[in-house]
Amino acid sequence: MAQTGGVAGDGATSEFGQAVRRWRDRASPAAAGLPGGRYRRAAGLRREELAQLAGISVDYVTRLEQGRASNPSAQVVDALARALRLSGTERAHLFRLAGLVPPGPQTVPTHITPSVQRMLDRMAGTPVAVYDASWNLLAANPAYAALMGDPAAWRGNERNGVWRYFFGLSRRVRHTPEAEGPFATAFVADLRAAAARYPADQALRRLVAELRADSARFAELWDTGAVGSHEASHKTIDHPHVGPVTLDCDILTVAGCDLRVMIYTAEPGTEDAERLALVTVLGTQTLVG
Repeated sequence: MAQTGGVAGDGATSEFGQAVRRWRDRASPAAAGLPGGRYRRAAGLRREELAQLAGISVDYVTRLEQGRASNPSAQVVDALARALRLSGTERAHLFRLAGLVPPGPQTVPTHITPSVQRMLDRMAGTPVAVYDASWNLLAANPAYAALMGDPAAWRGNERNGVWRYFFGLSRRVRHTPEAEGPFATAFVADLRAAAARYPADQALRRLVAELRADSARFAELWDTGAVGSHEASHKTIDHPHVGPVTLDCDILTVAGCDLRVMIYTAEPGTEDAERLALVTVLGTQTLVG
């Protein structure tokens, strides 16, 4: 994630850092899926943990909290708000402390509501990811990381599902030949519908322009003018340790915030269900180790 900032001495920058520190002290490690333990000196998140959850460096978090970094980007502020599990009001306040205008109704919502976050936390054994309306990955649970590969290192357009699909970055996912065409068309149509709903979102407009310029296939599908939504599908995941796992992929759209919750499941009692359970166990062991 891009990091901006230099030396700062104004009160606003200091207030931003104080707010981040205050909310970091309040944040629950257990709620963030991190181990608690009796030997923790701090009740809240450590700087290292906040940096990991937000996808920024520990040094940058330190400089922000100490008021030595100024002008954090909207992307950084949004990532901090998600990692700290701020409410909508708190998130807007953090944007203002950073000297930024909070995202308005004509931009793609990226705030994960508390109810969606609780659902993500409680479905620990099921691969679940949360995307915004432009298909940027906002959060994923450990089971999803075990199935698809850890998304923590993905940066910029790598975190966009449409970009990953059209540029072959989703290497583990395989569709049947008859499903490939409709899947691609639905992905493009869904992005077009999002662009119509959020005409003021510059990041979304830039994403579409880059996809049209760099992917002939995307440009061809975009120019057909199709409008629709990306819905449930059947996917085979070629996992490096357990082999192919064929799963149902359901996508739930959250009313009011336009988030997309992607859930992978297998039919109980099948070999795919056994392999999915093994993927989850192996992923947990990897994270613990």
